[in-house]
Amino acid sequence: MPTPILQTDTGPLMHKAVEEAARLLRAGEIVALPTETVYGLAADALNPQAVAKVFEAKERPSFDPLIVHLPSKKMLDEVAEVPASIQLIVQKLTEKMWPGPLTLVLPKKSCVPDIVTAGLPTVAVRVSKNAVFRRVAESLGRPIAAPSANRFGSISPTSAGAVVAELDDRIPLIVDGGACLCGLESTIIKVEPGSPKPIITILRPGPITPEDLKLYGKVKHLTRSVVDEATEAPGQLASHYAPRTPLRLLSKPSDFTPIPGKKYALLSYRGDSSDGYTQLTDWVHVQILSPGKGKLPEAAVRFFYVLRELDKLGVDEIIAEPMHEHGMGIAMMDKLRRASVKQVA
Repeated sequence: MPTPILQTDTGPLMHKAVEEAARLLRAGEIVALPTETVYGLAADALNPQAVAKVFEAKERPSFDPLIVHLPSKKMLDEVAEVPASIQLIVQKLTEKMWPGPLTLVLPKKSCVPDIVTAGLPTVAVRVSKNAVFRRVAESLGRPIAAPSANRFGSISPTSAGAVVAELDDRIPLIVDGGACLCGLESTIIKVEPGSPKPIITILRPGPITPEDLKLYGKVKHLTRSVVDEATEAPGQLASHYAPRTPLRLLSKPSDFTPIPGKKYALLSYRGDSSDGYTQLTDWVHVQILSPGKGKLPEAAVRFFYVLRELDKLGVDEIIAEPMHEHGMGIAMMDKLRRASVKQVA
């Protein structure tokens, strides 16, 4: 039976959707909700039976931890311990960037079920700024576990329609809050004491960039190889965010030689022929992330949508151009590498 979808574009519709979503969550059910990053598949984070339904619907392996979304900053102490050595920087980060697309990995409290954290002693926490998600969280009054609302490893959904394509008839409700504003999953960090500045390690790049974080400490990137399956935060598994169609990320145009008889589509950063990719072959289709000058924020908003559209074409392979690896480009390149790792591992 198709999953019902509730709209939120008027006051009465918003109220109805929020109340129904909160009712289902209280009853131990799962609900697809919009966030500012991507759509999430929500469950009461303190109810292990409800969280188990998230793993079942997504076909997600139990060793991949979930992010816990808090109704407000005030609830942080209820689910996580903030060591005294990093208390000041955590306070600064949450005051400036919560609500927003920043996730902190901190030591967990015993009330957080092991199924949420994949048995790890830490929990990933954030506060969403999406109005629909926040109202549901506030109505529920409890932390919400909400990984992306898609089948495990596939393309993250940035619209209610994309959730339908992934999880229709697997879940009891989808709340339609329109298109997501960021289009990329939250930045995940861990914080450690350091001298003269605290050390901020980016475990998963996202909308909050290294430049944003440099104000608060010394920024490091996780150096683990993309094919290393060990994980300490969501979104770190090697093969992830992948279309069903094989995808290959090129370093330069000369790396591509078309095979006669095969059909190819191009994921282009800005669609400029001077970049050397658009003329490489007779592409079945070219999808452009940011036409013209190439703006990373615009590309980020379109990123998962464009991947999903290319995946519908039925081509033999999707070829992806590289993009500038700074700001949000770091996150998009990370996701393209993970999406293409099945072809190179």
